[in-house]
Amino acid sequence: WGELDFLILDLPPGTGDAQLTISQRLDLAGAVLVSTPQPVALSDGLKGLRMFEKVKVPILGMIENMSTFVCDECGKEHDLFGKGGVEKACKREGVTFLGNIPITPEIRVGGDTGKPVVLDKPNSPAAMKFMEIAENIIQQLTGSDEKAPEHFTF
Repeated sequence: WGELDFLILDLPPGTGDAQLTISQRLDLAGAVLVSTPQPVALSDGLKGLRMFEKVKVPILGMIENMSTFVCDECGKEHDLFGKGGVEKACKREGVTFLGNIPITPEIRVGGDTGKPVVLDKPNSPAAMKFMEIAENIIQQLTGSDEKAPEHFTF
């Protein structure tokens, strides 16, 4: 990879071998847990939180993914999977709530084409959400009010 400011690993949900092995073999700066707001998914996220706490990986915070669906026709937000479950869990667990990500057509298209919304449509509301969360994570890691980089290398 060369020199990096950050390396982000996207792991499957839960407490499987991948999480445990990486936690034991790498010196991780921290874990960011991502969950949808419904209770079943959130229970897996909280199991992951407990596992990372046991192996002494700092918890940087949690993100609520698919928090709302934004209709591309009218722009109205719909709570398909409930609302605020991750934020409530963060308050209960004493963990930083890093933000929420909606379901939008532009995020899906970015995933399908391999060009993230922060590169393809950097001024869109969805991209702004990702940038806000990136800044929250940077703040957790550095203790400063540093902004997310304007340029990303993928």
